[in-house]
Amino acid sequence: MKKTPLQQVVERFETKEKLVEAVEQLATDELWIDRFNEVKGLMSVSNQKLLKLHDVLSEVKKEFGSRDKLIAQILELENRVKDEGLKGRYAKYPTPRLLDVYRAAAKRAKGAKSTAAKAASPAKKKVARSRKAQAKARASA
Repeated sequence: MKKTPLQQVVERFETKEKLVEAVEQLATDELWIDRFNEVKGLMSVSNQKLLKLHDVLSEVKKEFGSRDKLIAQILELENRVKDEGLKGRYAKYPTPRLLDVYRAAAKRAKGAKSTAAKAASPAKKKVARSRKAQAKARASA
């Protein structure tokens, strides 16, 4: 059975306060766009959202180091490195959305490579299926 967000918080961080501290430590200017209510703070955010945010920020920090490097990687995958307008638009996206965009771009790039490899291989001649068509093909060959 899947654990509830509260059980996950208790298992990984012991308390919500420690989870909030961990998210705040990861939420530096390199990884985070400050878009939450200053009065309420992160304590008012649900456990599930905090866990997801912690996971996303940890992954981005480990794989890319900063949002700017993540954006550069996305632009490189999409072959639009010189596109300043798109870079500016991505700069406004929150980090979880950028990670989703990166994953989608990586999937598209992988698919494009496999279709290019298929196109490079020689096309196979179709084999006739019915007996009559097979006999006709043999006779013409």
